Amino acid sequence: MSGTIRTSDELDPRRRRIVYRAWHRGFREMDLIMGRFCDAVIIDLTEDEVGEFERLIDAQDHDLYSWITGAEPVPAQYDTQLFRRLREYHSSMKPMFA
Repeated sequence: MSGTIRTSDELDPRRRRIVYRAWHRGFREMDLIMGRFCDAVIIDLTEDEVGEFERLIDAQDHDLYSWITGAEPVPAQYDTQLFRRLREYHSSMKPMFA
């Protein structure tokens, strides 16, 4: 799945890799969750936040999905401001299909 709305021209190589990895998780729901959020924020992330996003991308899909949906508690090392933004972003989104 490659639903990104970003072009590589507007991003540095590090951010390009992040966009690719966000949209190619291997778990379709996580492709959509991480990819959409990444597209929305990648340009505005600070270097520290880019590092945090890379750490989130390294987390296992099913763990990350459980934390985002609230099915499992978020481990302290992942419970960052960026993670909370990710969760809030998706909890406030309108459904794709009505």
